[in-house]
Amino acid sequence: MNHSKTFRELLKKRPLVLPGIFNPLVGLAAKKAGFKGLYLSGGALSASLGLPDIGLITLNELAAHARAIVRATELPLLVDADTGFGEAVNVYRTVQVLEESGVAGLHIEDQILPKRCGHLEGKELVSKEAMCEKIAAAVAARKSKDFFLMARTDARSVEGLENAVVRAKAYLKAGADGLFPEGLQSSEEFKKFAGHFSKTPLLANMTEFGKTPFIDTDQFDKLGYSIVIFPVTALRLAMKAVEEGFDEIKKKGTQKNIVNKMQTRKELYQLLDYEKQVQLDKRVRYK
Repeated sequence: MNHSKTFRELLKKRPLVLPGIFNPLVGLAAKKAGFKGLYLSGGALSASLGLPDIGLITLNELAAHARAIVRATELPLLVDADTGFGEAVNVYRTVQVLEESGVAGLHIEDQILPKRCGHLEGKELVSKEAMCEKIAAAVAARKSKDFFLMARTDARSVEGLENAVVRAKAYLKAGADGLFPEGLQSSEEFKKFAGHFSKTPLLANMTEFGKTPFIDTDQFDKLGYSIVIFPVTALRLAMKAVEEGFDEIKKKGTQKNIVNKMQTRKELYQLLDYEKQVQLDKRVRYK
C-alpha cells in the first residue's frame, strides 16, 4: 500500500484533519471514528514514554512506534521528526528510516537542540541556510517522490511573522512539499502567512493551551490551510480520565462507580478485531 500517494490524494479534499495519536490502539480508535489519516506527534509520543518534548526520543524509537501504528491502522501517517535528529547527513538517514517504516511523510523544524515545544518561550533557531541544507538532504534521501516532506518554522515567536514568511519561502525553494508555521497567534496571522503561499499545502496546529486560539477546521480551510492537526488532544483526554480513575480507586478502594466511564471488554475486542485473530488461529493450525 502506497500511503504517501494516498496522503497526497487526501490533500485534494481539504481540509485534511489529522488526529494526533501516540500508539496503535489510539490510532484504531481514530480510524473507527472515520479519520482517513493520522498524525504522530513528537510531544505526545515523548509524554507517553515519560519524557518532556525536548528532542530526547531517538530515531529508532520513533520509527518503531510509527511502524506499529501504520501496521495496525493501515492509514497514512504524517510523522513529527522534530529537528531531523541532527544535521543534514542525519536528516538524510531519518528520511530513509521513516520512509522504510511505511509512513506517508514527515516534517522537520528549524529549532536547535535541545528543542522546545512550539508554544513555549525560549526557542532558538538554526540559520535559514542550515535548515535549507536539511531540506535538500531530505529530498535527496527519499526513494519515492510521493513521500511528503514538510518544513516547519518556529520563527514567528523568535523573529516575527515576516521573517517566518522569508524562511518559509527559502524552505520551499530548497524542496519542501509543504509548510507548517508554528505558534501563530490569531486568525489574521494565519491569513497573512497563507497569502504568500496560495499553491502550497499548509498545515495548521490546533493544539490546546498554546498560543493559537481555537479555530475550527472549516475556518482553517477558508484561511488557506490544507491540513489541520490536533496533536496532543487524545493524550490529554486519556490522561485526565486516567488520573480521575486512579483518584477514585485510591479514595474508595473500588472502581465500581466509574465502570460506566470505561470502554467495555467487548468494545475493546471489537476495536482490536479479536475474533478475526481467533479465526486465523483456527485456520493455520497444523492438522
